[in-house]
Amino acid sequence: MPVSPSYRHVLLLVAATACWGCGTVLSKHVLDRGVAPLTLLAVELAASALLLLLAMLLLRVRLNSSPAMVTLALLGVLNPGLAYALGLLGLVSITASMSVLLWATEPILIMLLAVLVLRERIALATTAAVATALVGVLLVIYRPRASGDVMGVALTVAAVSACAFYAVLTRRLLLDDSSLAVVLVQQVAALCFAIVVAGIASVIGAADLDLPDDVATWALAAASGMVYYGFAFWFFVGGLRGVPASVAGSFLPLIPVFGLAAGHLLGDRLIERQWVGAVLVIVAAGAAAIRHLSPPSGDTGEPSVSGT
Repeated sequence: MPVSPSYRHVLLLVAATACWGCGTVLSKHVLDRGVAPLTLLAVELAASALLLLLAMLLLRVRLNSSPAMVTLALLGVLNPGLAYALGLLGLVSITASMSVLLWATEPILIMLLAVLVLRERIALATTAAVATALVGVLLVIYRPRASGDVMGVALTVAAVSACAFYAVLTRRLLLDDSSLAVVLVQQVAALCFAIVVAGIASVIGAADLDLPDDVATWALAAASGMVYYGFAFWFFVGGLRGVPASVAGSFLPLIPVFGLAAGHLLGDRLIERQWVGAVLVIVAAGAAAIRHLSPPSGDTGEPSVSGT
Protein backbone atom coordinates (compact mmCIF):
# COMPACT_ATOMS: atom_id res chain seq x y z
CA MET A 1 0.00 0.00 0.00
CA PRO A 2 1.58 3.32 -1.03
CA VAL A 3 2.37 5.88 1.63
CA SER A 4 0.40 9.13 1.24
CA PRO A 5 2.38 12.36 0.75
CA SER A 6 1.39 13.71 4.18
CA TYR A 7 2.53 10.58 5.98
CA ARG A 8 5.71 10.57 3.94
CA HIS A 9 6.52 14.15 4.97
CA VAL A 10 5.98 13.31 8.64
CA LEU A 11 8.17 10.20 8.38
CA LEU A 12 10.91 12.26 6.71
CA LEU A 13 10.84 14.79 9.56
CA VAL A 14 11.07 12.04 12.17
CA ALA A 15 13.97 10.48 10.25
CA ALA A 16 15.71 13.87 10.20
CA THR A 17 15.44 14.20 13.97
CA ALA A 18 16.85 10.69 14.38
CA CYS A 19 19.84 11.61 12.22
CA TRP A 20 20.47 14.83 14.16
CA GLY A 21 20.18 13.07 17.51
CA CYS A 22 22.57 10.26 16.57
CA GLY A 23 24.85 12.66 14.71
CA THR A 24 25.21 14.83 17.80
CA VAL A 25 26.56 11.86 19.74
CA LEU A 26 28.99 11.01 16.93
CA SER A 27 30.21 14.62 16.65
CA LYS A 28 30.79 14.86 20.39
CA HIS A 29 32.88 11.69 20.27
CA VAL A 30 35.01 13.15 17.47
CA LEU A 31 35.52 16.39 19.41
CA ASP A 32 36.51 14.36 22.47
CA ARG A 33 39.25 12.78 20.35
CA GLY A 34 40.92 16.17 20.01
CA VAL A 35 39.71 17.26 16.58
CA ALA A 36 39.26 21.04 16.31
CA PRO A 37 35.63 22.20 15.90
CA LEU A 38 36.19 24.12 12.66
CA THR A 39 38.19 21.23 11.23
CA LEU A 40 35.40 18.83 12.13
CA LEU A 41 32.81 21.07 10.47
CA ALA A 42 34.77 21.15 7.20
CA VAL A 43 35.38 17.39 7.22
CA GLU A 44 31.74 16.64 8.00
CA LEU A 45 30.44 18.97 5.29
CA ALA A 46 32.87 17.56 2.73
CA ALA A 47 31.72 14.01 3.50
CA SER A 48 28.09 15.11 3.37
CA ALA A 49 28.52 16.90 0.02
CA LEU A 50 30.16 13.81 -1.49
CA LEU A 51 27.31 11.64 -0.23
CA LEU A 52 24.67 13.96 -1.68
CA LEU A 53 26.50 14.27 -5.00
CA LEU A 54 26.70 10.49 -5.28
CA ALA A 55 22.99 10.23 -4.47
CA MET A 56 22.18 12.79 -7.19
CA LEU A 57 24.19 10.82 -9.75
CA LEU A 58 22.63 7.50 -8.78
CA LEU A 59 19.09 8.92 -8.76
CA ARG A 60 19.75 11.02 -11.88
CA VAL A 61 18.51 14.19 -10.26
CA ARG A 62 19.06 17.32 -12.33
CA LEU A 63 20.34 20.55 -10.82
CA ASN A 64 18.29 23.48 -12.09
CA SER A 65 19.72 26.98 -12.16
CA SER A 66 17.22 29.60 -11.03
CA PRO A 67 17.18 32.75 -8.87
CA ALA A 68 15.32 30.83 -6.16
CA MET A 69 17.95 28.07 -6.19
CA VAL A 70 20.72 30.66 -5.82
CA THR A 71 18.95 32.14 -2.81
CA LEU A 72 18.41 28.69 -1.33
CA ALA A 73 22.12 27.98 -1.81
CA LEU A 74 23.02 31.13 0.09
CA LEU A 75 20.88 29.92 2.98
CA GLY A 76 23.41 27.11 3.28
CA VAL A 77 25.90 29.70 4.50
CA LEU A 78 23.46 30.46 7.31
CA ASN A 79 22.76 26.81 8.08
CA PRO A 80 24.67 24.52 8.32
CA GLY A 81 27.56 26.95 7.69
CA LEU A 82 27.35 29.71 10.30
CA ALA A 83 24.93 27.90 12.60
CA TYR A 84 27.04 24.82 13.09
CA ALA A 85 30.33 26.69 13.18
CA LEU A 86 28.91 28.61 16.13
CA GLY A 87 27.36 25.48 17.61
CA LEU A 88 30.57 23.45 17.49
CA LEU A 89 32.58 26.31 18.97
CA GLY A 90 30.01 26.64 21.73
CA LEU A 91 30.08 22.90 22.42
CA VAL A 92 33.73 23.16 23.41
CA SER A 93 32.99 25.32 26.45
CA ILE A 94 29.58 24.04 27.60
CA THR A 95 28.38 20.60 28.60
CA ALA A 96 26.45 18.43 26.16
CA SER A 97 23.39 18.69 28.43
CA MET A 98 23.48 22.48 28.37
CA SER A 99 23.85 22.41 24.59
CA VAL A 100 20.80 20.18 24.15
CA LEU A 101 18.83 22.35 26.58
CA LEU A 102 19.55 25.47 24.53
CA TRP A 103 18.76 23.71 21.26
CA ALA A 104 15.40 22.70 22.74
CA THR A 105 14.25 26.31 22.31
CA GLU A 106 14.45 26.05 18.50
CA PRO A 107 10.79 24.96 18.01
CA ILE A 108 9.62 28.07 19.87
CA LEU A 109 11.75 30.33 17.68
CA ILE A 110 10.49 28.59 14.54
CA MET A 111 6.89 29.07 15.63
CA LEU A 112 7.44 32.78 16.29
CA LEU A 113 9.20 33.29 12.96
CA ALA A 114 6.52 31.28 11.13
CA VAL A 115 3.92 33.71 12.45
CA LEU A 116 5.98 36.81 11.62
CA VAL A 117 7.46 35.77 8.26
CA LEU A 118 5.09 33.18 6.81
CA ARG A 119 1.91 34.49 8.45
CA GLU A 120 1.08 31.03 9.70
CA ARG A 121 -1.69 30.70 12.23
CA ILE A 122 -0.52 28.32 14.91
CA ALA A 123 -3.16 25.87 16.09
CA LEU A 124 -3.63 25.59 19.84
CA ALA A 125 -2.99 21.84 19.58
CA THR A 126 0.39 22.46 17.96
CA THR A 127 1.35 24.96 20.66
CA ALA A 128 0.30 22.52 23.38
CA ALA A 129 2.30 19.72 21.73
CA VAL A 130 5.44 21.86 21.61
CA ALA A 131 5.02 22.94 25.25
CA THR A 132 4.56 19.32 26.34
CA ALA A 133 7.58 18.25 24.32
CA LEU A 134 9.75 20.94 25.91
CA VAL A 135 8.78 19.69 29.37
CA GLY A 136 9.80 16.24 28.23
CA VAL A 137 13.12 17.54 26.91
CA LEU A 138 13.85 19.14 30.29
CA LEU A 139 13.18 15.83 32.02
CA VAL A 140 15.38 14.00 29.52
CA ILE A 141 18.47 16.18 29.54
CA TYR A 142 18.47 18.24 32.74
CA ARG A 143 21.37 17.53 35.03
CA PRO A 144 22.36 19.66 38.03
CA ARG A 145 25.87 19.91 36.64
CA ALA A 146 24.77 21.10 33.19
CA SER A 147 26.86 24.22 32.78
CA GLY A 148 28.93 26.37 30.48
CA ASP A 149 30.56 29.75 30.25
CA VAL A 150 28.77 32.83 28.95
CA MET A 151 30.55 32.81 25.58
CA GLY A 152 29.65 29.17 24.95
CA VAL A 153 26.00 29.84 25.78
CA ALA A 154 25.94 32.94 23.55
CA LEU A 155 27.46 31.05 20.62
CA THR A 156 24.92 28.25 20.99
CA VAL A 157 21.98 30.66 21.20
CA ALA A 158 23.20 32.37 18.01
CA ALA A 159 23.45 28.96 16.33
CA VAL A 160 19.90 28.05 17.36
CA SER A 161 18.59 31.36 16.00
CA ALA A 162 20.33 30.80 12.67
CA CYS A 163 18.75 27.35 12.37
CA ALA A 164 15.29 28.73 13.09
CA PHE A 165 15.67 31.40 10.40
CA TYR A 166 16.92 28.74 7.99
CA ALA A 167 13.85 26.53 8.50
CA VAL A 168 11.39 29.36 7.95
CA LEU A 169 13.17 30.94 4.97
CA THR A 170 13.75 27.59 3.26
CA ARG A 171 10.05 26.76 3.67
CA ARG A 172 9.17 30.08 2.07
CA LEU A 173 11.48 29.63 -0.93
CA LEU A 174 10.88 25.93 -1.67
CA LEU A 175 9.13 25.55 -5.02
CA ASP A 176 9.59 22.67 -7.44
CA ASP A 177 13.32 22.11 -7.02
CA SER A 178 14.45 18.68 -5.87
CA SER A 179 15.05 18.47 -2.12
CA LEU A 180 18.27 16.58 -2.82
CA ALA A 181 19.50 19.30 -5.18
CA VAL A 182 18.59 22.05 -2.72
CA VAL A 183 20.46 20.40 0.14
CA LEU A 184 23.51 19.71 -2.04
CA VAL A 185 23.93 23.35 -3.14
CA GLN A 186 23.33 24.53 0.42
CA GLN A 187 25.98 22.24 1.84
CA VAL A 188 28.50 23.10 -0.87
CA ALA A 189 27.96 26.76 0.04
CA ALA A 190 28.33 25.87 3.72
CA LEU A 191 31.54 23.94 2.99
CA CYS A 192 33.05 26.92 1.18
CA PHE A 193 32.09 29.13 4.12
CA ALA A 194 33.59 26.69 6.62
CA ILE A 195 36.88 26.51 4.70
CA VAL A 196 37.14 30.31 4.53
CA VAL A 197 36.35 30.71 8.24
CA ALA A 198 38.81 27.98 9.21
CA GLY A 199 41.52 29.55 7.06
CA ILE A 200 41.01 33.02 8.51
CA ALA A 201 40.89 31.66 12.07
CA SER A 202 44.15 29.81 11.49
CA VAL A 203 45.93 32.80 9.96
CA ILE A 204 45.00 35.21 12.74
CA GLY A 205 45.63 32.59 15.43
CA ALA A 206 42.04 32.62 16.70
CA ALA A 207 41.63 28.85 16.56
CA ASP A 208 43.62 25.68 16.10
CA LEU A 209 42.84 23.37 13.21
CA ASP A 210 43.90 20.07 14.72
CA LEU A 211 43.30 17.20 12.29
CA PRO A 212 42.21 13.66 13.21
CA ASP A 213 45.18 11.59 14.37
CA ASP A 214 44.15 8.22 12.95
CA VAL A 215 42.06 6.56 10.28
CA ALA A 216 39.35 5.58 12.76
CA THR A 217 38.82 9.21 13.78
CA TRP A 218 38.71 10.31 10.12
CA ALA A 219 36.11 7.63 9.44
CA LEU A 220 34.06 8.63 12.49
CA ALA A 221 34.16 12.29 11.42
CA ALA A 222 33.05 11.40 7.89
CA ALA A 223 30.26 9.16 9.19
CA SER A 224 29.03 11.87 11.55
CA GLY A 225 28.94 14.33 8.64
CA MET A 226 26.94 11.99 6.43
CA VAL A 227 24.41 11.35 9.19
CA TYR A 228 24.28 14.82 10.77
CA TYR A 229 24.33 16.89 7.59
CA GLY A 230 23.74 14.69 4.55
CA PHE A 231 20.83 12.48 5.51
CA ALA A 232 19.38 14.80 8.18
CA PHE A 233 19.05 17.88 5.95
CA TRP A 234 17.89 15.81 2.97
CA PHE A 235 15.11 14.32 5.07
CA PHE A 236 14.24 17.63 6.75
CA VAL A 237 13.92 19.65 3.55
CA GLY A 238 11.91 16.84 1.98
CA GLY A 239 9.56 16.82 4.95
CA LEU A 240 9.38 20.61 5.10
CA ARG A 241 7.77 20.65 1.66
CA GLY A 242 4.56 19.12 2.94
CA VAL A 243 3.98 20.72 6.33
CA PRO A 244 3.91 24.25 7.76
CA ALA A 245 7.20 25.38 9.30
CA SER A 246 5.60 25.50 12.75
CA VAL A 247 4.52 21.86 12.47
CA ALA A 248 7.97 20.83 11.24
CA GLY A 249 9.46 22.58 14.26
CA SER A 250 7.20 20.64 16.61
CA PHE A 251 9.09 17.43 15.74
CA LEU A 252 12.51 18.81 16.67
CA PRO A 253 12.20 17.94 20.40
CA LEU A 254 12.61 14.32 19.26
CA ILE A 255 16.30 15.07 18.61
CA PRO A 256 17.48 14.69 22.24
CA VAL A 257 15.36 11.55 22.61
CA PHE A 258 17.16 9.94 19.67
CA GLY A 259 20.45 11.29 21.00
CA LEU A 260 19.72 9.70 24.35
CA ALA A 261 18.86 6.42 22.65
CA ALA A 262 22.16 6.52 20.77
CA GLY A 263 23.99 7.21 24.01
CA HIS A 264 22.16 4.30 25.63
CA LEU A 265 23.49 1.98 22.93
CA LEU A 266 26.98 3.26 23.70
CA GLY A 267 26.65 2.44 27.39
CA ASP A 268 24.76 5.37 28.95
CA ARG A 269 21.94 4.39 31.29
CA LEU A 270 18.67 6.25 31.74
CA ILE A 271 17.08 7.16 35.04
CA GLU A 272 13.30 7.09 35.58
CA ARG A 273 12.91 10.83 35.00
CA GLN A 274 14.54 10.54 31.59
CA TRP A 275 12.24 7.70 30.58
CA VAL A 276 9.22 9.83 31.55
CA GLY A 277 10.59 12.77 29.57
CA ALA A 278 11.23 10.62 26.51
CA VAL A 279 7.66 9.31 26.62
CA LEU A 280 6.30 12.87 26.90
CA VAL A 281 8.29 14.00 23.86
CA ILE A 282 7.18 11.01 21.80
CA VAL A 283 3.53 11.49 22.76
CA ALA A 284 3.72 15.20 21.94
CA ALA A 285 5.30 14.52 18.55
CA GLY A 286 2.66 11.91 17.86
CA ALA A 287 -0.08 14.39 18.76
CA ALA A 288 1.43 16.97 16.40
CA ALA A 289 1.54 14.39 13.62
CA ILE A 290 -2.07 13.37 14.19
CA ARG A 291 -3.12 17.03 14.26
CA HIS A 292 -1.49 17.58 10.88
CA LEU A 293 -2.58 14.34 9.24
CA SER A 294 -6.19 14.43 10.46
CA PRO A 295 -7.27 18.09 10.57
CA PRO A 296 -10.81 18.80 11.69
CA SER A 297 -13.39 19.89 9.15
CA GLY A 298 -13.48 23.57 8.39
CA ASP A 299 -10.71 25.91 9.45
CA THR A 300 -7.66 23.98 10.64
CA GLY A 301 -5.93 26.94 12.25
CA GLU A 302 -2.96 26.34 9.93
CA PRO A 303 -2.40 27.25 6.29
CA SER A 304 -2.84 24.56 3.72
CA VAL A 305 0.40 23.27 2.29
CA SER A 306 0.82 21.71 -1.11
CA GLY A 307 3.67 20.15 -3.00
CA THR A 308 5.73 17.06 -2.66
